[in-house]
Amino acid sequence: MAHRDHTRRVCIGDVVIGGGAPVRIQSMTNTKTEDAGATIAQIHALEEAGCEIARCTVPTAEAAKALSKIKAAVHIPVVADIHFDYRMALLAIGAGADKIRINPGNIGGADRVAEVVRACKERQIPIRVGVNSGSLEKEILQKYGGVTAAGLVESALDKVHMIEEAGYDNLVISIKSSHVPLLVEAYEMLAAQSSYPTHVGLTEAGTVYTGSVKSAVAIGILLEKGIGDTIRVSLSGDPVEEVKAARIILRSLGLIKSGIDVIACPTCGRTQIDLIGLAARVEQLAQSYDLTLSLAVMGCVVNGPGEARGADLGIAGGKGEGLLIKKGEIVRKLKEEEFLPALKYELDHWND
Repeated sequence: MAHRDHTRRVCIGDVVIGGGAPVRIQSMTNTKTEDAGATIAQIHALEEAGCEIARCTVPTAEAAKALSKIKAAVHIPVVADIHFDYRMALLAIGAGADKIRINPGNIGGADRVAEVVRACKERQIPIRVGVNSGSLEKEILQKYGGVTAAGLVESALDKVHMIEEAGYDNLVISIKSSHVPLLVEAYEMLAAQSSYPTHVGLTEAGTVYTGSVKSAVAIGILLEKGIGDTIRVSLSGDPVEEVKAARIILRSLGLIKSGIDVIACPTCGRTQIDLIGLAARVEQLAQSYDLTLSLAVMGCVVNGPGEARGADLGIAGGKGEGLLIKKGEIVRKLKEEEFLPALKYELDHWND
């Protein structure tokens, strides 16, 4: 059985993570939280893309105040991200945050941590304990001779014990690094020592392209090992792209079944249609449907018909024309300009 089947169950608003619950997709807004309107609009876009938990930074009292307005206007749980000032955590809790993300080592001592814990305990709000490879304590760095997996795990568990000693165990643990092998090793060590649910993701992963690839490697390895209860693909770009990448990772591992899985051939010298352009348009089209099916877009007569027959719906292209195939059967022959309208028609009437 996967490690995530045995982690503790934690409720973030009405979303459950851990204990065998589905792996949940998170993202983080990059608007100014103080601008409630912009932040609400971004969370709505994240919701539409399939995000299940949204995180907002709360660096100011104005941001905390806006959080209550944001919470009232969105449909998924909102996590308050706190750094350095424990008072922002207290304000965010008062504003209705569904979860608090803190690094107990940078908010000012055990007494302030205890104050935040008390406020969370009163409302049964979970705390995500975060440790980042870029902000390890000097003592840990000296002990291990730099940033190591063992050092990251020790630091994370030290923070967990600090909160446990304050009388609370409604916790989620995250360890962040931008180095894939280090991250994987750290989470494997953590899973062997803790039953708390884990938030998994690379930090500072990079641009949409580079970051998606690196995140797919790291998150994919861990999820396949049964580690990870909730994930975030951190990208330098529109956070909606984070959610898209996360969904593809989960779908590729069979951890979610919903959505249209677009299969497209890589093209070669045999391709005689605009396969690349068609595949991009089909992928864009597929995002607007709440359907669960596979859709193949194939560019030649060698592998195309077989691949398309293996999908629920597909196009097998030839020279300026192609076959529309549905559930393994050829429906009709189409001209190239008819491909996209034909697929749209089939998707519009899929459940008829």
